[in-house]
Amino acid sequence: MTEDLENFLEEDDNKLYEHFSITVDKGQSLLRIDKFLMVRIENATRNKIQQAAENGNILVNNEAVKSNYKVKPGDFIQIMLENPPRENDVVAEDIPIRIVYEDDQVVVIDKEPGMVVHPGHGNYTGTLVNALKFHFDNLPSMSDQMERPGLVHRIDKDTSGLLVIAKTEVAMTSLAEQFADHSTDRLYNALVWGVLAEDQGTITGHIGRHLKDRMQMAVFEDGSQGKHAITHYKVIENFSYVTLVECKLETGRTHQIRAHFKHIGHPLFNDARYGGDKILKGTTFNKYKQFVDNCFKACPRQALHARTLGFNHPTTGERLYFESPVPTDMLDIIERWRNYSVNSVHAQEQDAPIDRNAKELED
Repeated sequence: MTEDLENFLEEDDNKLYEHFSITVDKGQSLLRIDKFLMVRIENATRNKIQQAAENGNILVNNEAVKSNYKVKPGDFIQIMLENPPRENDVVAEDIPIRIVYEDDQVVVIDKEPGMVVHPGHGNYTGTLVNALKFHFDNLPSMSDQMERPGLVHRIDKDTSGLLVIAKTEVAMTSLAEQFADHSTDRLYNALVWGVLAEDQGTITGHIGRHLKDRMQMAVFEDGSQGKHAITHYKVIENFSYVTLVECKLETGRTHQIRAHFKHIGHPLFNDARYGGDKILKGTTFNKYKQFVDNCFKACPRQALHARTLGFNHPTTGERLYFESPVPTDMLDIIERWRNYSVNSVHAQEQDAPIDRNAKELED
């Protein structure tokens, strides 16, 4: 940020607050900024964006622009408003949380599927952060600009499993360093579409925002965009049309497991964001389609669970290790697929295959 802009924001106590910022990707074609922002900000309308531009609240490279401005690669876009972002004012809420371990430095939480970790667009209440503010006093924050009490990592809304929360600044610093240098241990269980060619393997590729769908992450094999990401996996059980796998994260990028498995043609079961909420492998039989639909209803989320978490205690140095049982919704569909696979094994040769290429979903 330039000195002139900083002076402008502070002038006459009329401070503006950043509500959104983004650097335009290298591959972006010229596009009106109101259209560009519509698909990148949840719940935004074109009228609201145009009004913000009219009021001088949309900055590109630190200068206010109108709604007909054409964004180009490398532009730094900000939306600046007079009121602080709502997520800066987190309200404590009496929301039950499952604590599996607690001492004077850390808390380990087993998060339910469906709970958002941190407030954001469209989710300002009912989050884990709201719950943490109610249950714990004076948790440290990683940012002076946005309140993130105790958080050093997070998992997606519809992913279940383990999170560690820092209770002190010492714990925050130690845990942040451990996550940064990848010395933590994290294992996930996932149910993915199809049968993997190898019983174990490694998926690599830089992960960054999808060039067309900003709500998705994409894999860039040439490393031209995104951040380096590595996921190790091994097959736990094969159910003919879907496979239960264990994933070990070497890095911790946004949507890493979900994006990596879509990239290799095996999206997570019922992962709507990455195309796993359709029948990608199987037969044309109506009975099979009904079976899959029932599984979707039984587990109405991506089938992904953060099962284990290991880290060094911030003050004692002791290696702590925790395990969360796979939740009932995932256990339910795993057992359904196990039974279906066994009962249909003799009929598979007569089935007409459905074998959609999952990579087409990226186009």
